[in-house]
Amino acid sequence: MTSDLDLLVQYARNHSQDAFATLVQRHLDLVYSAAFRQVHSSQLAEEVAQSVFADLARNAGSFGGGGDASSPKTLTPWLYAVTRRTAIDVIRKESRRQLREQIAVEMNLMNAPQSSAGFQPAWTEIESFLDDAMAALEETDRSAVLLRYFENKSLREVGEALGASEDAAQKRVSRAVECLREFFSKRNVTIGASGLAVLVSANAVQAAPVGLATTISAAAVLAGTAVSTSTAITATKVIAMTTIQKVIIGATLAAAVGTGIFEARQASQLSKQNQALRQQQATLAEQIRQLQSERNNATRRLTALEAENQQWQSNSNETELLKLRGEVTLQAAEAQKANNPTEAAAQAWADRVAQLKQRLEQTPNAKIPEFKYLTDDNWLNAAKNPLIADADYRRAFATLRSAGENQFIIQMQTALANYLKQNNGQFPSDVSQLKPFFETAPDDAMLQRYTVVPASFIPNMVMGGDSLITVKNPIDEEYDALWALGPQGFGNTTYQGVNEARVLDPALKAYEAANSGQEPKDPSLLLPYLTTPEQQAAYQKLEQLRNGPAK
Repeated sequence: MTSDLDLLVQYARNHSQDAFATLVQRHLDLVYSAAFRQVHSSQLAEEVAQSVFADLARNAGSFGGGGDASSPKTLTPWLYAVTRRTAIDVIRKESRRQLREQIAVEMNLMNAPQSSAGFQPAWTEIESFLDDAMAALEETDRSAVLLRYFENKSLREVGEALGASEDAAQKRVSRAVECLREFFSKRNVTIGASGLAVLVSANAVQAAPVGLATTISAAAVLAGTAVSTSTAITATKVIAMTTIQKVIIGATLAAAVGTGIFEARQASQLSKQNQALRQQQATLAEQIRQLQSERNNATRRLTALEAENQQWQSNSNETELLKLRGEVTLQAAEAQKANNPTEAAAQAWADRVAQLKQRLEQTPNAKIPEFKYLTDDNWLNAAKNPLIADADYRRAFATLRSAGENQFIIQMQTALANYLKQNNGQFPSDVSQLKPFFETAPDDAMLQRYTVVPASFIPNMVMGGDSLITVKNPIDEEYDALWALGPQGFGNTTYQGVNEARVLDPALKAYEAANSGQEPKDPSLLLPYLTTPEQQAAYQKLEQLRNGPAK
């Protein structure tokens, strides 16, 4: 059987929807059951499950290859941990008082004599503490229990997944079950180790709702492929706020103005937007499947008509009848198309793509060489919203540029890693030095769009080292993403506020030098240290962004 990691590599490299669907089918029941025990709501459990597999799709590229001896052979521990974390976040967003009341009502109903839920009384006691008990185990012990009793794998399979012998797996599983038994015993739930193992194996994983796997596969695959910047966001290993961001840009973020937004915050905002987009695209995917089915039916009918046409052509007396029949068929097809909202919606989206391409031909300055990497999904993503005003087109063009730059940055990251390895960690002084280290040599026009700058030039990006590679001259600072690549990863932010923060950096350092390295608790404390008109103008600009437009 193909391992989890091999399937994930197939999906990450080839966008294999079949491989990802197999992963969903393999682990959905475990994820849904673990989520349900936490949130006590089937609807919320389905949402948690969808979120977990969407995270898996977005993070697919960060897992090691299945052939690596050091890589795990199963995703079970990772999925279980992410499920618990996601479910806890959901619970925190709900009113704790209302949630407790709801849980109490549901538990009473489950324990009522007329209940037909089928849970054993002992399991009802175990269930409420099970995930807390699992969280208390060591990571390897928790993985052993998940594989043995949540996924009902043999001891030999458990040993292979943990890189141990069958006997060692038996001992680890037994020790973990004993730890679980002690955990329950401290909470006045008395049960033997063998009885606990039987209850967990029989009840820990229940069947997820019918159809949920299909929904998750479609939505999660779209999450991993339709929005190209997701991969870049998760690939950024270290993105943190520098001192200047915490003092000034941080205050701007608190006021909900996007000044110098760092990558982690941008990922959170994009996640909310992408959730709605994934729902729309999942619906569109179903509509496209319906259209494909209708197209296949039409093709079969056309084939039959062509065969019939060849028959009738030999008989000159039937020519008029054949002509009339063709007219009737054409009219019926046009009427069906006019009355089909699914086809109309798909056609409208395709029309917007054509409209965007036409506008781009009329705006050559909006193009960049990286457009050669754009896929059909990139164009659909850019044209997902109506294109009416100039701002709509500028936003769509920026989305296309970000997608193309994202793909080129991914290739450049590999080239940079090879360069650093060959040059004892020395960062290149010019981007052109990376050209021999690309797997496929890029166009010079692409390389010339990027430059090497000091890391302090982009205060809210921390990628390791003293230098970064970034876009030399942005086309549209208001909408474009500011990409940066360093020794430890890459990511993007907005241009808004970055230049101002860079100008104010000397004033901040002067303040810290005069105050024993302490950071100013309020931006106004920097005023005495603004020594140039440029610094004063930058401070005023950030103040305007922080306070918002004057009323």
